[in-house]
Amino acid sequence: MKRIADLLIERTEPFYDELPSDRYGTAPEDRNLELHLEYGFVPLDKPPDHTSFEVVSWVKKMLGASKAGHSGTLDPNASGLLPVGVNSATKALSALLLGPKEYIAAMKLHGEVPDDKVKEAVMMFKGMIYQRPPVRSNVKRNLRIRRVYEIEILENNGRFYLLRLLVESGTYIRKIIYDIGELLQVGATLVDLRRTRVADYTEGNGLVRLQDIWDAVKRYREEGDESRLKEVVKPIEVALTHLKPIIIKNSAVGAVCNGAPLAMPGISRADPTIEANDWVALYTVKGEIVAIGKAAVSYADMESMQKGIVVNIDRVIMKQGTYPRIWKAR
Repeated sequence: MKRIADLLIERTEPFYDELPSDRYGTAPEDRNLELHLEYGFVPLDKPPDHTSFEVVSWVKKMLGASKAGHSGTLDPNASGLLPVGVNSATKALSALLLGPKEYIAAMKLHGEVPDDKVKEAVMMFKGMIYQRPPVRSNVKRNLRIRRVYEIEILENNGRFYLLRLLVESGTYIRKIIYDIGELLQVGATLVDLRRTRVADYTEGNGLVRLQDIWDAVKRYREEGDESRLKEVVKPIEVALTHLKPIIIKNSAVGAVCNGAPLAMPGISRADPTIEANDWVALYTVKGEIVAIGKAAVSYADMESMQKGIVVNIDRVIMKQGTYPRIWKAR
């Protein structure tokens, strides 16, 4: 399996190639267990009949983490991918809301409708849709616009239909099912829901059950074997591949960690597809996530710049003091 630094190099073009520091930082794959858990990400397979808050609290307790959080609440009855971050990795979870989410939904119609009419109604929900959050939601019930990127019927049996939906974050699948029923004038109910993707991370990348975490912790405590624990808790970097990467110089890391914007002299390599206002992830040469921000200029502009701000920082992930503050932003 390729190292994160190598994957980043494949996605970027050089401005100034720099060697990794032999004095500061640690590649994600080489972190000791303490540091690994400090920037830990658990792609949890949430079981049904439990709230997202409950399962995150169990993960926190099992791992002995000082804090834990999740990205994108799942209803208690829903199952599937619930991204959980522990310790410093919680600061990166908001970035996952920038990517799409995929769901498999089981819909039951309350009346008989020809299959072609159902398909026609379902396809009307592809594209931009208006939604008002359900009464039972924890957010204000303001009318909002969300995008449905893909929607299809996978199979059906009588009044039961299995749908796959790829949607913008913040889209309520239960409301889509209800609206399909209203459009067909028979009513519809969401009877089962599973999330299979968040941003670039999918079920195919491997999900972790609560039992897997417990077994890994037990093995470590009883046998001193940390290998399984490092498998179920992954580096947070694996969850951020949907963001366009910029690799920054060793001398720039400390300043960015202290809140400075990234200026042109601090760039080592960058994704050539970057446009102004794109969300980007800043990494060290070793592949460690440093911060998340918005590009102030495009890659094309960077090529002609000698100085100036190129990224405004939104969220710093790396702990201060990991690299010394050498580089000055202005």
